[in-house]
Amino acid sequence: MIFREAQTADIPQIQIVRHSVKENTLSDPALVPDKDVEDYIRNRGKGWVCEINNTIVGFAIVSVADNNVWALFVQPGYDQKGIGRKLHDEMMNWYFQQTPATIWLGTAPDTRAERFYRRAGWREAGRHGKGEIKFEMTAEDWRNEHKRNDRPIFK
Repeated sequence: MIFREAQTADIPQIQIVRHSVKENTLSDPALVPDKDVEDYIRNRGKGWVCEINNTIVGFAIVSVADNNVWALFVQPGYDQKGIGRKLHDEMMNWYFQQTPATIWLGTAPDTRAERFYRRAGWREAGRHGKGEIKFEMTAEDWRNEHKRNDRPIFK
């Protein structure tokens, strides 16, 4: 497994992963065009990918401009291998190196993603969009989560 920063050349494979997931699916794949992915990884924040045998199997994208997690997805069949957690931690460490601002995300209720974020220390902060759960994380919560779990922490 190779974890690295996402590049614009990765966008076609990022889209394959995004469209392959079974939860938090897009009602219309055209809702997230390549130009939006490029804007998020080049201008609004940063992205990371996990590659196995030169194929992207997971990715995460965070927006400092919007203070939110824009995407975190792992291709079916590659879950339960720690890929999502590693991408999450890289993304969160980078985010809090850029800003102390509270970060948020939305995800569908009663999903594996909801359980993942709760285990990662995110706090429920109401509803967002079309019934999604809104989660938030402060820089202090992130530091404390890493101390509890003995994980490397941002500087």
